Amino acid sequence: MLACSLAAAMQLSGQDKRPDNTANNKDQTATADKQGMGKGDTETARKIRKAIVADKAMSTYGKNVKVIVKDGKVTLKGPVRSEEEKSSIVAKAREAAGDANVTDEITVAPPK
Repeated sequence: MLACSLAAAMQLSGQDKRPDNTANNKDQTATADKQGMGKGDTETARKIRKAIVADKAMSTYGKNVKVIVKDGKVTLKGPVRSEEEKSSIVAKAREAAGDANVTDEITVAPPK
């Protein structure tokens, strides 16, 4: 009840800042539901994911980066803990798919 009242009050005041990413996600072309299902795409995604998970230095954030492969093109998305971690993930993807086939959309999360 309180949450509904707060949401209604925020809308009336023009300060509606609820965490809804629907509009942002509409403009993004590479999302997990766009993952290619061909043997080549799934194999490339598997190789990259396996390399990331096997890296003992990788944080939980890094291990949860989204790896989306469509028609041989890889898109990496999500937050990581450091620039070094980001570079490591991108390098693993480039090794599996080739330099020109990797789009890096990884962000570095601010420290806690």
